[in-house]
Amino acid sequence: EADSTSAFGGIIALNRFLEHKTAKQILNNQFVEVIIAPGISKSALKIFSKKENVRVLDVISINDPVPGFKFLSITGGLLIQETDDGIIENNDLTVVSSRDPSIKETEDCLFAWKVCKFVKSNAIVYSKNNQTIGVGAGQMSRVDSVKIAASKAKERGFETQGCAMASDAFFPFRDGIDVAASMGISSIIQPGGSIRDEEVIEAANDANIAMVFTGMRHFRH
Repeated sequence: EADSTSAFGGIIALNRFLEHKTAKQILNNQFVEVIIAPGISKSALKIFSKKENVRVLDVISINDPVPGFKFLSITGGLLIQETDDGIIENNDLTVVSSRDPSIKETEDCLFAWKVCKFVKSNAIVYSKNNQTIGVGAGQMSRVDSVKIAASKAKERGFETQGCAMASDAFFPFRDGIDVAASMGISSIIQPGGSIRDEEVIEAANDANIAMVFTGMRHFRH
């Protein structure tokens, strides 16, 4: 629901067994081209077989990924880097703001962080109640991604007040925080590491926003 237009003809990945009822719900509500799940029932496969353009992948190891490498072709060779398999839990977070995040805010931050990992940089994700509310992706300016995430949320009728916001890399200036504050963001999760971290933290404190650092980034091009 966060961006149903972009979801048209997209990919749906599940982290649990896909059964008949869910398969029927998917096909009755949107057009998808790929379904990925760790196990699929025979009745679910029968439903998908009625749509010739749907590709169904049964990936047993989806919940236990094997560390590996990513390859990117460049002029004259290949760029090889380790896959981004980092996982952040509650105990890994460092609170840098004057106000600690509530339990709910922490949950929303961690959820947004998981989603942010798969969004093209510069990536911003708004979340609330374990749901993606808005996404700002692929912008040259991080503050523009903050604005786009808010715009996407409002287009779909979502309220940004009280949302958590995740950023895949640090904020180079306080402007992104100031815009987030104007949208009602109450908590922020980001890697930290900017030479202007103090300025960014001050912006969060000025708006009574709880901010946590992960010490890890998900920068993805």
